Amino acid sequence: MTKLFLVPTPIGNLEDMTLRGIRILKEVDFILAEDTRKSGILLRHFNISKPMHSHHQHNEHKTVEVIIQRLENGETAALITDAGTPAISDPGFLIVRACIENNIEVECLPGATAFIPALVNSGLPNDKFVFEGFLPKKKGRQTRLKVLAEETRTMVIYESPYKLIKTLKDLAEYLGENRQVSISREITKIHEETIRGNLAELIQHFENKAPKGEFVLIISGKE
Repeated sequence: MTKLFLVPTPIGNLEDMTLRGIRILKEVDFILAEDTRKSGILLRHFNISKPMHSHHQHNEHKTVEVIIQRLENGETAALITDAGTPAISDPGFLIVRACIENNIEVECLPGATAFIPALVNSGLPNDKFVFEGFLPKKKGRQTRLKVLAEETRTMVIYESPYKLIKTLKDLAEYLGENRQVSISREITKIHEETIRGNLAELIQHFENKAPKGEFVLIISGKE
């Protein structure tokens, strides 16, 4: 039956790949991968041999139509990203929307995503939270920070090691340096670490110790 599967992949530890995810990747006709080289390592590890096609943020607008045609012709496909669940700060939204518009069934498997363990580990309220992904780099950044300054729910933000200190300083400027934050990095990997404190303390920490790895910031809401 024609269907697009969204298959989460490990964010670090390969043991987090689900048995169902492995089975689906072995059964589909072709696999859409954010980076075919990185995904090739994963597929070889689990002895999965299927045609792989590149599908990432720079080409997804162009590839969607071809993918839809193949699905309408009766093929099945799986979408994977370099790490985590497709469409969560990664490609996926456009192809899912196109499938829905063309009455093609979509099924997203449960699996790895970085912000859930970071949120639970933070010790901050997680009954209600907002996921911001990556903040705007330039256009709209100040506007977004002003909105977040008034947000009462716990906030989740992704950041790279290269922009972490700048983002922490921007947050301190708009939210106040006493705002509580929990920062997790390298989740599920050997050097996994969570550091908690206020923004001022964590700015000082990372100015003394250069940021390494991918970061998830969990920030307390306005009281």
